[in-house]
Amino acid sequence: MGSSENCNGSFHHESGPRAPSYGVEKGVDFANYFCTYSYLYHQKEMLSDRVRMDAYYKSIFRNRDHFEGKIVLDVGTGSGILAIWSAQAGAKKVYAVEATKMSEHARALVKANHVEDIVEVIEGSMEDVTLPEKVDIIISEWMGYFLLRESMFDSVICARDRWLKSTGIMYPSHARMWVAPIRSGLVEQKQSDYDSAMSDWFNFVTDTDAYYGVDMSVLTKPFRKEQNKYYLQTSLWNNLHPDQVIGTPAVIKEIDCLTATVDDIRNVQAEFTSSITIERSRLCGFAGWFDVHFLGSPANPAKNEIELNTAPSEEDGTHWGQQVFLLHPSPRVSHGDAIKVSFLMTRSEENHRLMNVSLSYEMVQPCGTSHSRVTSKFYIE
Repeated sequence: MGSSENCNGSFHHESGPRAPSYGVEKGVDFANYFCTYSYLYHQKEMLSDRVRMDAYYKSIFRNRDHFEGKIVLDVGTGSGILAIWSAQAGAKKVYAVEATKMSEHARALVKANHVEDIVEVIEGSMEDVTLPEKVDIIISEWMGYFLLRESMFDSVICARDRWLKSTGIMYPSHARMWVAPIRSGLVEQKQSDYDSAMSDWFNFVTDTDAYYGVDMSVLTKPFRKEQNKYYLQTSLWNNLHPDQVIGTPAVIKEIDCLTATVDDIRNVQAEFTSSITIERSRLCGFAGWFDVHFLGSPANPAKNEIELNTAPSEEDGTHWGQQVFLLHPSPRVSHGDAIKVSFLMTRSEENHRLMNVSLSYEMVQPCGTSHSRVTSKFYIE
């Protein structure tokens, strides 16, 4: 993932379509988010993700007809590799927009790969940058954890609305979010971590009173709330094995990158039923992942459709992994049980790049017996 906003200026400001307000105050946003992407070690992590790299490489070079002689905009270019590939695939001109000082490394790579006459690296905010022309293709690796964490797609939408021709194509063109029930040994580990933190707190309260004559117990309730959020309510990053998925996955959101609005992705709400597919297990929680597709556009479909999938895999995982929402306690389930799930994901009010999740489920056994609905709240941070 690259990034698209910057505190250090932008390209041109004097003309061109005016950008709608898609973001938050830039100084805060830069500190909270963009600085991460200005380090080569983070770029290396993404560039080493073979699933990610192969999907973008194939989508470009197996669909050269989309790029040959065309104007391309790379939103959040990062190291510049997608811009370089676009040029190598025959693009006439590539505008590579990057918010951070990673733009300097991108320029060096562009020059080292002899495409500096085609690729123009622009350091600046996608919301502020003014290009000299409309573009035929917008390419971007905008996906965050569980697709929408980081909210970078807002900047892609802004770029599309301002700069994509009416006949233009989005790379990727479509995205889907998935959720499935899972089993995992992480439940015991996180519960143990929480219990240990609380035990340590109680020892601290006792010792502070005994040695220093100050009663700290009034802070026990807020400390418990803090630790509960950290250990039991914050979703976890994990690369799961397919065997850990114990029920049928469900698509909870589909996105057409050519038409989606910010309002369309501000909330993700879904009702679905998953059927347990193994004999006996504990329902340890739910996992979320995504896939994106390079299908071209209705008017100009891709000759070779490519998919980037971050589902649990027996082989190479991705740097995105899956987001895991653990249940405390974890109920027993059996083959054929139906799990009726209500899922709601909203943006955090404190930081629009983070997410809050409300997940409730009800178990219905094949005999018709229904168990009480359970609701849990989680944070994707």
